[in-house]
Amino acid sequence: MTDMTRRNFLSTASIASAAAATVALGGARLVKAAEAAVTPTPAPAVVTTPAAIFPNPPLPYAETALDPVISSKTVGFHYNKHHLGALSGLNTNLNLPEFAAYKDMSLEQIMLTTANQKSLTKIFNGAASAVSHDFYWNSMLPNGGDAVQPTGKLLDMIKTAFGDFAAFKTKLSDVGVAHTGSGYVWLADNGGKLEIMSLPNYDNPKMLGMKPLLTIDVFEHAYYLDYQNVRKSYMDAVIAKLINWNKASERLGA
Repeated sequence: MTDMTRRNFLSTASIASAAAATVALGGARLVKAAEAAVTPTPAPAVVTTPAAIFPNPPLPYAETALDPVISSKTVGFHYNKHHLGALSGLNTNLNLPEFAAYKDMSLEQIMLTTANQKSLTKIFNGAASAVSHDFYWNSMLPNGGDAVQPTGKLLDMIKTAFGDFAAFKTKLSDVGVAHTGSGYVWLADNGGKLEIMSLPNYDNPKMLGMKPLLTIDVFEHAYYLDYQNVRKSYMDAVIAKLINWNKASERLGA
């Protein structure tokens, strides 16, 4: 084989070898691409939300039922944002390991067990807020107040403690107006004697060994959209037109 022939042969062989390598590489790439195309994408991690320990309690009436004394807008914000917001926060906290011991308690038990303990303030606030809000909604009745006045044992106790029903209503309103800051005004049975008291934030007469009969929320979110800063107008309207005296008598018992 001449030198020219040998060079042509080697050149041709090199080209053929390079071409074969290129084909092989391209084939490998095609195989990898095909494999990638058929490889299933991993499923996203499943995120589960812990079940609510305390489900949302329904309002005892429609959001529009207290109009015009308390507007549906106020009831909607108050119930959905403040009441249910507190309950949601409590449920979240109770799913933390450090608060697991409270999962099997009722809202009232949590409130009483965690009261006045700084390390458990957020648990107390959530439970006590839920208790007070539920008590507040049920302390009112559409077309209540003077249209359904107290009778029987409750009326007798009101007269004994305050002189007459009119004087009692004035006292209840005055205590609510005089309350400084956030809280609730309560009518409670203290060992057979009625007392009107205002308590700060979410404190409850049961924490003092008393039996609460009715309450009026004096946090600003309870009335500001309807009455602005005139809390007296709110107090007087609720007392005259919404108080659920049947529920108060039921709580007092025979």
